[in-house]
Amino acid sequence: MALKQSRFSRRTVAFFWLLLVSIVIGTLIAYEQIAVLYVLATLTLVVLLLIVAFADLEGVGREGAEGFNRGIE
Repeated sequence: MALKQSRFSRRTVAFFWLLLVSIVIGTLIAYEQIAVLYVLATLTLVVLLLIVAFADLEGVGREGAEGFNRGIE
């Protein structure tokens, strides 16, 4: 199966997300909705901790590290 090429690179998508999040945070600060900002920050931290908790870090072996080391040489 051929891989489908995306319209935007991963870096461009990351910049779009960064721009969107900064606009939301700036808007909340400008309208003095600090309580909403606290709730969003708390929920985001909980989601991040859940992702880390359920990540299969044991499945990451030396194969991934070898590929990384080849790029350094």
